[in-house]
Amino acid sequence: MRHILHADMDAFYASVEQYDDPNIRGKPVLVGGSPTSRGVVAAASYEARKFGVHSAMPMSSAVRRCPNAIIVRPRFDRYHEISQQIRAIFFRLTPLVEPLSLDEAYLDVTDVVTEDRTAEAIAREIKLRVKMDVGLTISVGVATCKSVAKVASDFDKPDGLTVVPPGTEAAFFAPLPVGKLQGIGPKTVERLKTDSIDTIGQLAAKSESWFVQRFGKRGPEMRLMAMGQDDRPVSIERGSKSVSAETTLYEDITELEDLRAIVRQQSERVASHLEGSGLQGKTVTLKLRLSDFTTFTRQMTVTHPVSDADQIDAVAQIIMEREIAPDRWFRLIGVGVSHFGEEPDNPQLTLFGDDDDDEQDEEPDELSNG
Repeated sequence: MRHILHADMDAFYASVEQYDDPNIRGKPVLVGGSPTSRGVVAAASYEARKFGVHSAMPMSSAVRRCPNAIIVRPRFDRYHEISQQIRAIFFRLTPLVEPLSLDEAYLDVTDVVTEDRTAEAIAREIKLRVKMDVGLTISVGVATCKSVAKVASDFDKPDGLTVVPPGTEAAFFAPLPVGKLQGIGPKTVERLKTDSIDTIGQLAAKSESWFVQRFGKRGPEMRLMAMGQDDRPVSIERGSKSVSAETTLYEDITELEDLRAIVRQQSERVASHLEGSGLQGKTVTLKLRLSDFTTFTRQMTVTHPVSDADQIDAVAQIIMEREIAPDRWFRLIGVGVSHFGEEPDNPQLTLFGDDDDDEQDEEPDELSNG
C-alpha cells in the first residue's frame, strides 16, 4: 500500500506578500495587474476570497467585488526563493517528490512510514516545518493515491490536513462535486449535467462502456479515478518529453502587459518543475486559445538548453509579441519546454507553428508533464 501526500501552499503569492509586509496581514490582498488596464488576478488572499474573488479573474471585476483590496504587483523571484525553501523541507523527508508548480507537490512517503511514524504524522511534520522555517501555512492531503490526495489537500483550506484512510477513497469522493475530479473541466461539468451527473459518486456508478463513449480512450482511466483508484506513481524520472503549464482565463484579454504577466507566471511554473526534475530543453512552446476557441501552438528552438524561468520567459515573450493583434483576444495561455537531452531538427533560433485542433477539456491552471 502506498502513502501519498499532496502538499499545497495556501494562497501562496498573496501569503508571501502578507508575510513580507506586516501592514497588510489580515487584509484583503490581490496580487496581479492594474484594474485600469485589464489586469488579471494572479492570487487572492483568503480575506479577499470572502468577497468572491479568485485567481484569473479580471482585476477590475475583483476590485468591484472587494473595493478595499490592496493590489500588489507579482514578485516572481521572491516566490521562487520561498518555493525553494519549502521544497528543501520536502526533500529532507523523502527523495520521491514531484513538484507541480511553485506552491504544490506530490510526495511518496511509503518508504518513510513505520509503525511509530504514520503518513499523518509526516504530514503534520511538514506543516510544522513550513510554519516554523518559512512562516507560512500549507495544506496537506494524505491518501493512497495522487488524485485522492490532491482533492484532500483542498478539503480543509487554509492550514488544512485531511487524511483519507485506505479503503474509504470511493466514499470520500462520492458526495463531492464532479468538477473536483482531475481531468473534469468546466465544459465537461456542463455536459455531465445533461446526464444528471453532479457528484463524483454518480459518475463512478456509470459503466465502463459509458465512460468510453463519453471520454474516449481516457474512459477506463477516468472511471477508476472516479472510484478513487489511481496507480500513477509520484514521478521523478527524467524521461519526460515535455513539461508545460497553462491557465484558462475567466475573461478574454488582449493587453500586452497582462499577457506578459501570465506568460511569466506559467514560465515560473515550468521552471520550477524542470528544476525539480533536473531537466533542460531546447524548445519553448507557447499554446494559445483565442476568444473563438481557435487553439494553436507556436514554438521557438534555441541553441543552448534552457531551464531557468528568466530564460524560458524571454523566449516565450518573443513568441507572444508576434501573436498580438488588435482584434485578437486570448482565453488560454500555456508555456512548455521540450527536447530534453536531444538535438532538435534545427539548432538555430527558429520560429514555427502548427494548429492544435484536437483539444481535451482541461482544468484552469493545469501543469502537465508529458
